[in-house]
Amino acid sequence: MKLQIKLALYNALTKLAIILFTGGLILVSLERLTYHHIEARLSLKKRELLKHISEKEISAFLNEQKSFIDYTILKGEYIIIKPIRYQPSLADKDVFVTGARTIDQNTESYSILKSAFNFTGHTYYLEIGETMYTVDALKSTIKGFALLMLFIALTLTMLIDLTFTRFLLKPFYQIIDRKLIKVNDPLNFDYEKVETTTQDFELLDSSISSLMAKISNLFMLEKQFIANVSHELLTPISIIGSRLENILQQEGLTVETENKIFASLKTLNRMKAIINSLLLISKIENNQFNKADRVVITDIIKEVSEELDDRLEDKKIQFNNHTSYTWSMQANRTLMYTLLFNIINNAIKYNKENGGIFITDTLKDDSYTLEITDTGIGMNEKEIEMAFNRFEKLDTDHKESHGLGLAIAKSITVFHNIGVQIISAKDNGTTFRLVFNK
Repeated sequence: MKLQIKLALYNALTKLAIILFTGGLILVSLERLTYHHIEARLSLKKRELLKHISEKEISAFLNEQKSFIDYTILKGEYIIIKPIRYQPSLADKDVFVTGARTIDQNTESYSILKSAFNFTGHTYYLEIGETMYTVDALKSTIKGFALLMLFIALTLTMLIDLTFTRFLLKPFYQIIDRKLIKVNDPLNFDYEKVETTTQDFELLDSSISSLMAKISNLFMLEKQFIANVSHELLTPISIIGSRLENILQQEGLTVETENKIFASLKTLNRMKAIINSLLLISKIENNQFNKADRVVITDIIKEVSEELDDRLEDKKIQFNNHTSYTWSMQANRTLMYTLLFNIINNAIKYNKENGGIFITDTLKDDSYTLEITDTGIGMNEKEIEMAFNRFEKLDTDHKESHGLGLAIAKSITVFHNIGVQIISAKDNGTTFRLVFNK
């Protein structure tokens, strides 16, 4: 999950907890305030009633009905007065309860004030009630409104947080993209600072640039060392080879001595080939080749197949060129020849007797894809991962391999910005896929 999503979720959950706590507190407080307000209003009505009621009115009602009941037209309020046993002294205390009452055959929930009062030498029970319908409706309305506001607040919070975190983390993703993902070569690293006002991102940017500068220096030292050592080794190897060849021309050498000299020359030639391969890789990585040639891929394939024709015949391998498109590109012709030569040569080297090599291509709007497939021994996943490493060889009996052919091919593809992929399975052949971007 991305950091900005996590931040947005964290903020949303935090605000949700705060809103729920605050909303619950408001609802509880509102309910208490409502009941307090109703109780105060009932107490006021009681005082007004006792203040204005007359002896004549209450006597008339009580003499005829033994009780007095009054209520509003909407039955929102009611008053009950009835005589009870006389109590000379009464505590001035009101009791508030909530309960159901049936008024005119309608049962409602009321907030009720219960009290007693003395009037003209008699004690009367007083009950004043106010319906809870409006309170319950108000509470329901407030709850619905609160839930709606909660949903709107959470939605707005998520959108605002996502927008803000996206804006906040934009420099971070630019640093990752420009200075890590798109860096194929430390020597081509972009040291330009990413614009940001966040000190943490500035520190990250400068740290990556500093680290990459150190890596670039070490990378350059390594390449210079390989190039210098390889170049310096060629001269003594050539001298030793010349001396051994001169010794072979002398008479009186035993067969055993000649064999040893031949073995030494073979070893020197092998060393020379390895050094030349390392020099080639070093020159490619140091951008010492130009890309001024117009190269037609099908022409290169034809030249490579003609040069390797003898090897194809020796292993009785059938070469099938099924390319359908004439694809050309601006490149270094020598390097492109070396690239296809190494791949096709490997397809022969690790193929089976009476096997085959199949070359196909596809053309899309934005790319040209070339696939070179063989029916050879194939590679497992570990071998595929290490195939382009220097001096990495398949576990076979081929002693002629130096383990540098695919390393050279990889350097050439990087130099020309060509995508390369190996598709293989053990004992099921191998496919090299080259993707040329327009």
